[in-house]
Amino acid sequence: MEFRGQAISLFSGAGGLDLGAHEAGFAVRAAVEHDRDAAATMEKNFDTLTRPVIQEDILDVSTEQILAAANMKSGEPDLLIGGPPCTPFSKSGFWLDWKRDGLDPDASLLQSYTKVLREAQPRMFILENVYALTFKNKASSDPFNRLMREIKEAGYTAFPLVLNAADFGVPQARPRLFVMGVREGLTLHPHPQPTHNGKWERRATGTADTRPHVTTSQALASVVAEPEPTETVAGRYGHLLPEIPPGDNYLYYTEKRGHPDPQFGWRKRYWSFLLKLDPARPSPTIQAQPGPYVGPFHWENRRLRVPELKRLFTFPDTFELTGSRNAIQSQLGNSVPPYLAYKVVKAIVGEDDPDEIMGETTVFE
Repeated sequence: MEFRGQAISLFSGAGGLDLGAHEAGFAVRAAVEHDRDAAATMEKNFDTLTRPVIQEDILDVSTEQILAAANMKSGEPDLLIGGPPCTPFSKSGFWLDWKRDGLDPDASLLQSYTKVLREAQPRMFILENVYALTFKNKASSDPFNRLMREIKEAGYTAFPLVLNAADFGVPQARPRLFVMGVREGLTLHPHPQPTHNGKWERRATGTADTRPHVTTSQALASVVAEPEPTETVAGRYGHLLPEIPPGDNYLYYTEKRGHPDPQFGWRKRYWSFLLKLDPARPSPTIQAQPGPYVGPFHWENRRLRVPELKRLFTFPDTFELTGSRNAIQSQLGNSVPPYLAYKVVKAIVGEDDPDEIMGETTVFE
């Protein structure tokens, strides 16, 4: 494959952003990833790395070390990509006072990204994070404003926008913040335009003149997946799952919904509790570390299998993930769907073609 440029990857995880960049023509030359299993996944799937993944805490890694791993100097990288861990800004974290007050040490990882941006001086960059980073509260408004200020001070023109993966042909409703930027003086092209539309959390998403969202039944129709030892949902609430209709959740067992034997109070649990996939819609957001009764579960009343998870993220069937079943769930749940990443990278170079699809990955049209 001929490459148009060279990329550096931070907080690489399993390589969702990296795979999208690769398919869009950027060779990932260096990667920083602290997690052992995710680093092994990167090394197994990316043969463009100049050296092994830098498997250290990014707070302890210098920009010089990263550039040396890529065999580059400051100003030479074409693209910097990365998604700093989102714990302090995710909606699921706001119930903790210390996170609401912005005291989570993970927040400083945004500054690790902007530090490399300032010192490595790539031509372009893409930063991904949870969309809650933009929320107006203690834990997010100041970090977001600081992030945008530091990007500008580093010498870049940037624009943030929340994109829902389902609006781009990914069979998963996964809204994420993408900050795209270029060195001052270069042209900043707009974010990609949605190619699909549908419903997300009771409201319309995408644009009306596009195709319908890709559904889970479309995505999983041809998948080959052997049963997994841990796929059975047992324990205190596992026996309740079979009665729940596809697309529904624990609210099915509430008095307000008319159940003859209510098991739960109205809205007393997370929405994803006992949540089951709807074959006629995209999957809800798949989490990295779901609890024992947190879905989405398959409509066959079991946990999703790894090949099915890969399909719902648009990783190729041939993509190899390293580690335990829990480690694989974490890697996928934290990843950017490669097809969405591909569309974002194509957009930043001014090649947003709605009808163009990513090379060998699984894309459902």
